[in-house]
Amino acid sequence: MAMAMAKGSRGVAVGVTVAGAGEPVGEVETAEPFAVRVTVRGYETDTQGHLNQSVYLQYAEHARWSLLQASGIRQSAMVDRRIGPVTLETTIRYRRELRAGDEVEVSCAFVWGEGRTFRIEQTVRKTDGTVAAEVSAVCGVLDLAERKLLPDPRAALRELAEDPAPLGLTGQ
Repeated sequence: MAMAMAKGSRGVAVGVTVAGAGEPVGEVETAEPFAVRVTVRGYETDTQGHLNQSVYLQYAEHARWSLLQASGIRQSAMVDRRIGPVTLETTIRYRRELRAGDEVEVSCAFVWGEGRTFRIEQTVRKTDGTVAAEVSAVCGVLDLAERKLLPDPRAALRELAEDPAPLGLTGQ
């Protein structure tokens, strides 16, 4: 069974925003990384004895949904609004292997730009500080009726959030 402990910060750091699929457009406030802790389970490993590559995506997704929950955004509220988050592109950089029993922290930071998409930057880090993987995703918010990306995903999530700080939406 996975151990999941969420931690987040209401602090603000300066980061580079992205436009469209990730072109820098300037600096904006972003939240300090939110993180969840996960223990690698034996059934998630492959014949080489390390974490199967597909499980990194599951860990990243778990951290993203945990961040939305920490912001006060419930999946049911999005369904009621007929919107939902979508991932358009994901890049994983594997740095060090993970083995059964390893405890990791999966960070999650939203990086906002202008337009229909935004980035989510994540790091899978062992408790000793070793970076096991870096995950970068281009995401959006889908109108479930129209099946099109919302023109302003930042506004849609801010409206649903009880606490927009974990989303990097403070002071905006």
